[in-house]
Amino acid sequence: MSGIPHDHYEPKSAGEKWLHKRLPIVGLLYDTLMIPTPKNLNWWWIWGIVLAFCLALQIITGIILAMHYTPHVDMAFASVEHIMRNVNGGHFLRYLHMNGASLFFFAVYIHIFRGLYYGSYKAPREVTWIVGMLIFVLMMATGFMGYVLPWGQMSFWGATVITGLFGAIPFVGEGLQTWLLGGPAVDNATLNRFFSLHYLLPFVIAALVMVHIWAFHTTGNNNPTGVPVRTDSKAEAEKDTLPFWPYFVIKDLFALAIILMVFWAIVGFMPNYLGHPDNYIEANALVTPAHIVPEWYFLPFYAILRAFTSEVWIVIAANWLTGGIITAKFFGVLAMFGAIIVMALVPWLDTSRVRSGRYRPMFKWWFWLLVVDFIILMWLGAMPAEEPYATWSLIASAYWFGYFLVILPLLGVIEKPLPMPNTIEEDFEAHYGAKSATPAE
Repeated sequence: MSGIPHDHYEPKSAGEKWLHKRLPIVGLLYDTLMIPTPKNLNWWWIWGIVLAFCLALQIITGIILAMHYTPHVDMAFASVEHIMRNVNGGHFLRYLHMNGASLFFFAVYIHIFRGLYYGSYKAPREVTWIVGMLIFVLMMATGFMGYVLPWGQMSFWGATVITGLFGAIPFVGEGLQTWLLGGPAVDNATLNRFFSLHYLLPFVIAALVMVHIWAFHTTGNNNPTGVPVRTDSKAEAEKDTLPFWPYFVIKDLFALAIILMVFWAIVGFMPNYLGHPDNYIEANALVTPAHIVPEWYFLPFYAILRAFTSEVWIVIAANWLTGGIITAKFFGVLAMFGAIIVMALVPWLDTSRVRSGRYRPMFKWWFWLLVVDFIILMWLGAMPAEEPYATWSLIASAYWFGYFLVILPLLGVIEKPLPMPNTIEEDFEAHYGAKSATPAE
């Protein structure tokens, strides 16, 4: 795996040899755990195990919750209350599932921005990045459908608003919306569809996660320098790497333990902190909430969706050029999905020959401005769709697209990178000393 010279699994006993010939599962696990890993990985690389934990947590708790949930508009809300009040440990399982989703998205956002900073999307890891973005999109779909299931006020009206976006697609929008909802409006058929897909998609995500792991194990891990591991000989490779077990496994487990301490504290003492109060009221199609907002992890893209109104000049131009086909609503939908697409296309938008942002002085400023922009978009998504928030959302959305479509391509041409180390060993020794035998902290 990864093209790095290293020792592979060799069965010794007769039983091991028998099994290895028929199903080399032990060899696969061994090669996965003992894969040579760049020894200069820092703490930003610990979020993979957090994501794996979250996926397992969501699947396990979700299966148990599904045993007690009733996907019917007349009983869904009551079944959730039944879980909370009558099922042994039901309230704990639900709080784990609710807050597990938040931890899942928190970790994935850090994981994505780490990849953007250190250039983990660059050749030969383009497929790894694309698979990761597919996982992210499926996470968003799964999270949205799960948010609908409690059938509270915000669940119902959030589903109404978001599914209504599909109706803005020219020519096929109305039919597509009806097909998605199972009828003309959000109703029992919608709830059944969303429950089925919410139950199914995590297993699709799990399959894609395995493909994701396979992909980066094939190409090898990126590292903070972006310098590849030397592969000319096993001796050189060993100077740049350490086996994943035990060094990085222990490091990851330690980080996971620290993060889980915070997670358990939230689940135990403030489990409803991130929930909207209106979602603890049963859905009522005749009463519209004063302010409809999705979960916090959707807010940046929700802000982009709302930013492009009919008064924005680019929307007016698009409407005129297409003869009225692209309306403000449809343009907002395009912008929301486009915000994710530009991230997926970043391997081809970034023209710099330098992989890591550590050696790109101009890039650092623009990147950290992007991080601030993302946080601002998150805040704006929770604000009312009125001034000055509408203008600020437009400015923040413009920077998001400008970063990927204009700034990144230009930086590759005009930026002068800093000197880079020749090898991972050189970088490691510069930080931790030539005699150090432990992985980077």
